[in-house]
Amino acid sequence: MRRRPNYLAGAGSLVWLFLVGLPLYVLLAATLRTREDYAENGPVSIPDSFTLDNFTGAFDSGFGRYFFNTLVVTACVIGIVLLLVPPLAYAIVRSRGRTTSAIFRLFLLGLAIPAQAVIVPMFYLISEAGLYDNLLGVILPTAAFCLPMSALILSGAMRDISPELYEAMAMDGANPRRMFFQLVLPLSRGGLSTIVVFSALQAWNGFLFPLVLTQSESTKVVTLGLYNFQTAHGIDIPGLLGAVVLSMVPILLVYLFARRALVRGLMGVGGK
Repeated sequence: MRRRPNYLAGAGSLVWLFLVGLPLYVLLAATLRTREDYAENGPVSIPDSFTLDNFTGAFDSGFGRYFFNTLVVTACVIGIVLLLVPPLAYAIVRSRGRTTSAIFRLFLLGLAIPAQAVIVPMFYLISEAGLYDNLLGVILPTAAFCLPMSALILSGAMRDISPELYEAMAMDGANPRRMFFQLVLPLSRGGLSTIVVFSALQAWNGFLFPLVLTQSESTKVVTLGLYNFQTAHGIDIPGLLGAVVLSMVPILLVYLFARRALVRGLMGVGGK
């Protein structure tokens, strides 16, 4: 039996496509037009001519340095999370003691503490440690706030590993360290990809810690560098949007390569 076309669903899809596509068009079109063209014809009009000056101008204004600083912060945060969370999650999953369970619950209290609530003591702590206006002073608190959620995600992925696999490796004489490297990590790829993407997003889009804990131009990150396009006389909107597009590319690539593992990890099915 031939089905009738669903015109209502088609119309709804077109409306949804318009709502999603219009902001994307405005963003991309603005990055390829001059400031005068944008001011005269408006954001929705078709550009009279195309230019790449907004992208080159972003790097000429120091955006390349901010870009590099953000890459350093993001890479270090991901490294800290991958170094600490997998053994922590493994201990949580494999241990049956009440102490480990209590420590895990206490650890997860970090999910209920917003960064805004601790930014003042964090400022004094970082200053007393001599890390103010230093990228390390941004890396450490950013990684610390990524740890609770990352531990929760990865421990959920590790719990999906069948107990029979542990028993089989134990019968072969494998010790806990060998089980961790040869069994748990390979089967937790989905969870590992999830915490990598999550940590990368938190570090790359971080604003509060860089704003409060840094001051000089040499330690600025992308989110703070966008302020350079705002002057006393106005905002260079095409230049600003060009910098925004440049800042989106790395994290978008990370998401595109890890999106399937990210979805699997968030659904709690691990890497199987």
